[in-house]
Amino acid sequence: MSDAIKATGLVKKYGDVTALDGLELSVPEGTVFGLLGPNGAGKTTTVRILTTLLQPDAGHAEVAGLDVVRDARRLRARIGASGQYAAVDDHLTGAENLEMVGRLYHLGVRRSRQRARELLERFDLTGAADRPVQGWSGGMRRRLDLAGALVAQPPVLFLDEPTTGLDPRARASLWATITELVAEGTTVLLTTQYMEEADRLADRVAVVDHGRVIALGTADELKDQVGGDRIELSVTSRADLESTARTLAPLAVEEIQVDIAALRVTVPVAGGAAALTKALGHLAAERIAVRDAGLRRPTLDDVFLTLTGHGADDKIEESVR
Repeated sequence: MSDAIKATGLVKKYGDVTALDGLELSVPEGTVFGLLGPNGAGKTTTVRILTTLLQPDAGHAEVAGLDVVRDARRLRARIGASGQYAAVDDHLTGAENLEMVGRLYHLGVRRSRQRARELLERFDLTGAADRPVQGWSGGMRRRLDLAGALVAQPPVLFLDEPTTGLDPRARASLWATITELVAEGTTVLLTTQYMEEADRLADRVAVVDHGRVIALGTADELKDQVGGDRIELSVTSRADLESTARTLAPLAVEEIQVDIAALRVTVPVAGGAAALTKALGHLAAERIAVRDAGLRRPTLDDVFLTLTGHGADDKIEESVR
């Protein structure tokens, strides 16, 4: 399987700020590649370079076999992109928006109209096709924006935080559409801050921080990097928190975490369900009342927080928009 996207040593600076610091990427054809990281990590800068909107200061990148700098004009006809905010014309109807995109791709009047109707049906927008977009819901506008990115049937699609601001139902619908596209052979590079989104969609995930890839692998491989199973226990009073942590210390394979506000104790363990059974037995022997208990694996949220070690920082991303 060849790579649809390949980037080597990408560097981009804005004055004294380094947005990308030697970033490396490799995305096989027909897969979803998730790009995760806090605001300011370099995700949007990466997408803008790969979609020919920015030129790197150093490094090299190819998309669909074309150089993003040297072959920029040819490449634009072979990619689609959908950003964080729906780029649609409020004063045009849904059909007119898509027909306009087709004309910009030089598809001609007849083909542009045909593609518009095909995509409106695919995205369940035919009922609103002839209404101005101004009155559409956020979810409908987002679906129309994604439809616009597909008018020219591009082999590579870039989605920069595509479900930002969508309700759970609209988000699930968009996820289903992305899954269908990939099944048909489209390659998708997805930037997101929704860990569940990356876990659900991405074949491989790269965690980006300070303009570099700091971790790469499948979701399960990244989860394994931050440890195994965790027992989560909620107790009924603050007085029980300390005694719970002390009682379960012999079972812990890493540091126990105590959340005072939530009255919750998290214990990294080995042994899965057997460890949970043993923990509950120890607590019962100590007469510690447990309100809730469960066993879980690390999530991509855990991976994100463990690997980046800090919260959001908007300065870099805002500077390129």
